[in-house]
Amino acid sequence: MRNIVFVFCTVSLLGVAEEDLQVQTKTIEILGATQISIDEIEDALDIKTRDWFRFWRDSTPRINTELIKSLPQTLKSFFDSAGYYNATYTIGENNSSVRILINENEPVKISAILVESDYDIAPFIKYKERDIFKPKQFIESKNAIIAKLLKDGYCSYDMDTKAYVDIETNKADLIYKLKKGEICTFGDTTIKGANEISDAIVLSRVEALKGEQFSTEKIKTTYQRLEDLEAFDSILINADRKIYNVVPIDITLALLENPYYFSGGVGYDSYAGPRVQAQLVKRNFFGNAQRLILTGNYSTIEQLYDIDFFRPSLFNYKNYYFDLGLNGGYSNLEYEGFKEEKEYIKAFAAYQFDKLFLKAGLSAENINISVLDAPEPGIIYGNFLLYYPYFQVTYDARDDRLNPKNGYYLSGYLEYGLPYSADASDYIKMLFEARGIYTWNNITFAAVGKMGTIEMISNLLPESKLFFGGGSFSNRAYGYNEIGVINSPVEHSVEGGLSMANLTFELNYPIKEDIYGAVFTDNTMINAKSYDFYSDIITSAGIGIRYITPVGPLKLDVGTNVRDTSKYNIQFQLGQSF
Repeated sequence: MRNIVFVFCTVSLLGVAEEDLQVQTKTIEILGATQISIDEIEDALDIKTRDWFRFWRDSTPRINTELIKSLPQTLKSFFDSAGYYNATYTIGENNSSVRILINENEPVKISAILVESDYDIAPFIKYKERDIFKPKQFIESKNAIIAKLLKDGYCSYDMDTKAYVDIETNKADLIYKLKKGEICTFGDTTIKGANEISDAIVLSRVEALKGEQFSTEKIKTTYQRLEDLEAFDSILINADRKIYNVVPIDITLALLENPYYFSGGVGYDSYAGPRVQAQLVKRNFFGNAQRLILTGNYSTIEQLYDIDFFRPSLFNYKNYYFDLGLNGGYSNLEYEGFKEEKEYIKAFAAYQFDKLFLKAGLSAENINISVLDAPEPGIIYGNFLLYYPYFQVTYDARDDRLNPKNGYYLSGYLEYGLPYSADASDYIKMLFEARGIYTWNNITFAAVGKMGTIEMISNLLPESKLFFGGGSFSNRAYGYNEIGVINSPVEHSVEGGLSMANLTFELNYPIKEDIYGAVFTDNTMINAKSYDFYSDIITSAGIGIRYITPVGPLKLDVGTNVRDTSKYNIQFQLGQSF
């Protein structure tokens, strides 16, 4: 069984032939290097070879002819940065090629490291005596120390770092002198350029509060939260001023010039068939960073029309700011053998500060169930009118939301179906999630665990309220919500379950620059009974590739059931799953 999704988009390109974009080049050959890899030298000299994904092209290294005249200075800078200050090189050139003969000679090595500090900087000095001295590494260690000082609140440090290099004896002496000073605190916050947005809304996103310990992490979080408002073209947070040990915060904003955003696409899903999707976003809707989103999706088995309104900082209580959200719409989704038509409306209040996020709301859903291929089409076989309050709490201690490298994430969700009449569905639904991420030597290890259960107190529930498995955030050997109650490690029903558990392990490792590989395993359990987590498990394993973009990794995963490799799936996703 497989489920493959293709998404197509149209891009307008200038009619320029590829050969017109090519520059004049010559082949280049590098000889003699024994301590430094040829790949490193080629990268430093901007030498072009065949991209890994263009396997059909000529792989001969080539250099732009405009760069040839600067080769001596570029080579000197590179070998100096690598610690080979006495390296020599001979450059030969003819009409079609360049040859470089390199003699690295002896590198400069560290002979002594002197540290005088009242703050632990040992973790940032990642070299020892007799190591090759690399200026770039020395500068990186200094910058890392400063970054940690500022993160821990020390903005008044006194640091002196020096590297004494003797290229005649090939020795370098390193000196680190540091006095951390006193802990700093944040001062007043000033806001400029908000115009149509009240200062209270901007301040609701400021986590660098007056009187609290200074930290660059709080400034970073403030920037992210202001960016999440999607109301500004530019955000500048200045924390450079210092009055003794107090750091005022200056925020300069520029409102969006074009508040409208439209996205759309046409694609094909082997489960849903051809599909069309579109979304229109009006940012800063009637001012105050309000946001209105209209969404529509259409395929042969699913139609969705949704409207979403968001109002930040509607009210505050003792400087606790609460956001308001409203959401409503219509969906019509076909399951195996039946169709579920639903109208819904939700309202919620949310609070977020630092790593904590709280959300509480009330929702109403009117759901009609009809059987496909019934003798009398259009007859409603089941109607559910649900009213339920819900509550969600999240603690996000990851170092980055788009592509985390370290940290953890905890979340809990509770939903209660109100018994407003004898026919109402009275139930409790709970879902818990935990993620852990750790990176060592640029290899990221991640584990994600999910567990949920539903207690049906009286009457039945519609299928959409039950637990299913499959998809990018569940079991990648199957399509989204394809797995119902599991009967064996290779078989499952089409009905949803009342208990669910899912455990994922993933390892991401660097391949080249912004390209990473991945191996993973997903393990899914879905049971027809409440509070019952002892059942057969569907286990999948797979490999993937990630391309890092400014908005998160672009992922391609291929997963297969380890017990039956005929069941596999190809998943595309923008954003990390942990």
